[in-house]
Amino acid sequence: MPHAPRPLLIAHRGASALLPEHTLAAYRRAIEDGADAIEPDLVMTRDGVLVARHENRIDATTDVAAHPSFAARRTRKRIDGAWVEGWFTEDFTLDELRRLRARERLPDIRPTLHDGLHPVATFEEIVELAAEASARLGRDVAVVPETKHPSYFASLGLAMEEPLLRAIDGHPWACRAPLIIQSFEDGNLRRLREWIDGRRNIRLLQLTCPDPGAIDAREEPMHAPGGLREVATYADILGPPHQALRVAGGRSRLVDDAHAAGLQVMPWTYRPENRFLPPRLRDGPPAARNEAGAIRQLVEHLDAGIDGLFADDPAVAARAVAAHAARSL
Repeated sequence: MPHAPRPLLIAHRGASALLPEHTLAAYRRAIEDGADAIEPDLVMTRDGVLVARHENRIDATTDVAAHPSFAARRTRKRIDGAWVEGWFTEDFTLDELRRLRARERLPDIRPTLHDGLHPVATFEEIVELAAEASARLGRDVAVVPETKHPSYFASLGLAMEEPLLRAIDGHPWACRAPLIIQSFEDGNLRRLREWIDGRRNIRLLQLTCPDPGAIDAREEPMHAPGGLREVATYADILGPPHQALRVAGGRSRLVDDAHAAGLQVMPWTYRPENRFLPPRLRDGPPAARNEAGAIRQLVEHLDAGIDGLFADDPAVAARAVAAHAARSL
């Protein structure tokens, strides 16, 4: 896989630093702010519709708890080995989810002015938004969906692969537009590799280290040279947490090794608040925005040769990409 001539700026759940994530409003703002691509996390409804939510548990991102008619649906489930309590998309039809409104997932550090205004979006609506924006702007706005908990949903009889590809093939723009499908589950990507054979517009991205704080990202088996070569047999791109890059002297061993294996590298997730920046780049309280620090972090990682990036604030990331490009002239 050749190194990208220009890094792909992916809006992580839309302009999620500014608006409730995964809403059509957040995706529109991301495109306005210069994103090359928009990223929806996808989960399933009870009636088999792909919708955009960070997780299938929805009480942190919607007002479901404020609806007395849904109170009895609060439950406890075991998902990917962990017990979770709340409300879950697979217990709701699309029509029922349409009654909910999105709210900010991180209200202690991000604005809540738009809480209660925006409905849950479907994958098909997001594809149509990208298609309309592409036609208006004269450039393709890529869509980068992530399948969330695909094995869990398959165990419920709600396998994600077929509905996802059906939605893509059923849209005249999406069946030719640039798409990247991502997952933490390699089995999901291996199945997709078999099914998308011949679709040149679709690439696959292997996400790694779902919780970089829980394990040392350096010890992730997929990051070893042999692991990277195996990933390259079914995926085109590696998506590590940015903490795993360990940039020093303008180089990252992980980026170099991934490129040697034929993979592009697109880390996640770059955020503009001090809380998410390395201590040496922080300036002010943890909840404060620190655009200068965020740009510096991104430029350092762009120097190391990353091919794309996931960012919560595409406008800030676009400034970093521009600054890096200007310095490289």
